[in-house]
Amino acid sequence: MAVQKLYAGAKLRELRGRIGVTQKAFAQKLGISLPYLNQMENNHRPVSAGVVLALAQEYGLDVTELTTGDAERMVSDMREALADPVFSAPPPLADLRLAASNAPALARAFLALHQAYRQTHERLASLDEALGREDAALRPSPWEEVRDFFHYCDNYLDAIDRAAEHFACPQGQRRDVIAAARATLDRLGVDLRHAEAGPLRHFDSAKRVLHLARGASGPTQRFQLLHQIALLTQNDLLEATLDLAQFQTPEARGIAKIGLANYFAGAALMPYGPFLEVANTVRHDLERLADLFDASIEQVAHRLSTLQRPGAKGVPFFFVRVDQAGTITKRHSATRLQFARFGGACPLWNVHQAFETPGRFLRQLAETPDGIRYFCLSRDVSKPGGAYGAPVRRYAIGLGCEVGHADRLIYAEGLDLRGRFEPIGISCRICERPDCHQRSVPPLERRLSLDPDRRGTLPYQIAEGR
Repeated sequence: MAVQKLYAGAKLRELRGRIGVTQKAFAQKLGISLPYLNQMENNHRPVSAGVVLALAQEYGLDVTELTTGDAERMVSDMREALADPVFSAPPPLADLRLAASNAPALARAFLALHQAYRQTHERLASLDEALGREDAALRPSPWEEVRDFFHYCDNYLDAIDRAAEHFACPQGQRRDVIAAARATLDRLGVDLRHAEAGPLRHFDSAKRVLHLARGASGPTQRFQLLHQIALLTQNDLLEATLDLAQFQTPEARGIAKIGLANYFAGAALMPYGPFLEVANTVRHDLERLADLFDASIEQVAHRLSTLQRPGAKGVPFFFVRVDQAGTITKRHSATRLQFARFGGACPLWNVHQAFETPGRFLRQLAETPDGIRYFCLSRDVSKPGGAYGAPVRRYAIGLGCEVGHADRLIYAEGLDLRGRFEPIGISCRICERPDCHQRSVPPLERRLSLDPDRRGTLPYQIAEGR
């Protein structure tokens, strides 16, 4: 398997600017020549192992910062966008990596342009609905805008995460966070009540009463209580974060504020330092973590994927939640695996099988077309309605990491990590596997060979050349 060279020019320039040194001084510290540094900063040469070691020794750099972040996400997003049939000849993958690393603003502009094109196309497909609407001006979907905000923040918001950790551990020691939340409500003159019917959470600001649904599960009630604490005590921090994000519409800003309050709630329920320590101790046993932190398995899995604090990172996980139709409803990846922005997940991934085996964890060794191997874990999760006859919402969650980290997970015990790896992909249009029996559409970057006298698994053959 070929080793992928590390091009991280933008990261090097960002680090040099952050510490405020010239190229010459930076090169001297790293023990390299000035021309060599200039070539690396402009992605004309890859970052060598010696430079990576010097960065760690001289500046305490977490070297994983060089291999993750916006560039990998943008490459994945651009590949998916360029799989649109409107593009007849997508650029080579190397060109996309150069664009994401050297011209990230241009890459983001391209993604925004493609998104605008898609929305225009969808509106034209339903012209009778679009005509006559006063708000028919072209703009990003608020939901997609917020999704991309968290996507490119690496799903880690340092200021909010630390504020939540301070709330849960004010003196550096973890306290009963729910008791602290109730005491905060008392101090603010808010009465907490449990309602037999109605929404999961409702705050009557005029009467200063917070209603939580009695029929909701314990983890859900605790999460919603902490969500309201975020809105009541952290509003200035949330608003400042929203100001920096510069959302285009009030709707996007409103959705994002809910997301930020949710982030605070999860981080307060599972404060960073204590949670990371316990997660390592129990080897990321989701059920043990759920029990120790009074959380649900889904909340624990999501929190594990956010442990990306610089200098204190956890295992880089991906996390995804899908519904029974295969639609991705939550997604985040701190790994090189990125999820399709449009459509569902690869049908060969074990997250889809979780619905068939309720209450069980499924394990899978998987390999993506770029040769990266992953350890994948999936399980179904149900959210009861709280009463007889109430609808039950069913999802499946997926959690995983690159196979090199799998030995840190209890779920890898007894599994041959050198065994057979299932071939999975991201999206059929950008997956180049020629013999996938679950392929729905041809790959855009490959030519097709058609023979009316021959029929295999697919009604066409995928040629080797482009």
